[in-house]
Amino acid sequence: MVNLLVAAALAAASPTVAPTSPPPNAEPAMFVVRDADTTIYIFGTFHALDGEARWFDNQVRDAFEQSNELVLETLVPEGPAPARQPISALSVTPSASFLATTRMAINAGRAQGMQVDNGADMVLRRTAEEEGKPVEGLETIESQLAMFNKMPSTVEAASPRPGAAIEKSPMESLSRVMTDMQSAWKHGDQNVFVRMLGQLEQSSPATYRMLFTERNGHWADWIAARMQTPGTVFVAVGAGHLAGKDSVLVRLAQLGIESRRVNPPALAHP
Repeated sequence: MVNLLVAAALAAASPTVAPTSPPPNAEPAMFVVRDADTTIYIFGTFHALDGEARWFDNQVRDAFEQSNELVLETLVPEGPAPARQPISALSVTPSASFLATTRMAINAGRAQGMQVDNGADMVLRRTAEEEGKPVEGLETIESQLAMFNKMPSTVEAASPRPGAAIEKSPMESLSRVMTDMQSAWKHGDQNVFVRMLGQLEQSSPATYRMLFTERNGHWADWIAARMQTPGTVFVAVGAGHLAGKDSVLVRLAQLGIESRRVNPPALAHP
């Protein structure tokens, strides 16, 4: 979730991102890659939702039910942790600005009624477990924590231009951006994520590289390798990883694996 939160916080400080007006009756973006005996659906998730939209139906639900397994970004431990290595033992010390940015974005989402328990990842995982469908992670929680440990300081909120009026507080602006992002996700509009990723790369190239470029490449390599095994797989990763010039879809194309958007509208592919 942190990847989109950082991008959202940056967008809230920038005047270049405007809310979109996505068409009605659309669905979250989903893509597919396939060969003669393997089909992999690639679904873009939003990690915290207000629970008001019925997104898990129609083509998304059909693809999920056709799949033999669910693959998420990572499997976040649920409930009391059994004898596992404590997080503190990993010496995870992300930068203060990174933590502050993430915390502010989480609070902004909560202020709009968005909860992780309603997020697409959690809904998919719960459903898969109820149906006895295997669930895997592209990354381990330890590898994610190690990545955060190396995370550079994020760029502070952009200063207003001379003479520009300050209309909203940072929290109000971020709440608006989170709402716009959720709306765009519900309607399958990738353009919002493309713009946010561009802002993040411009303001903090190292953060963009670590959160998106490198991970997208690793995940595309995993998908390419999985194509060698027959079956149907439902891969669900944050919507930001399926947008922009360094997306999982672009990386797959570079490997000679073409993706196709499953559900309309075909906005900003990839």
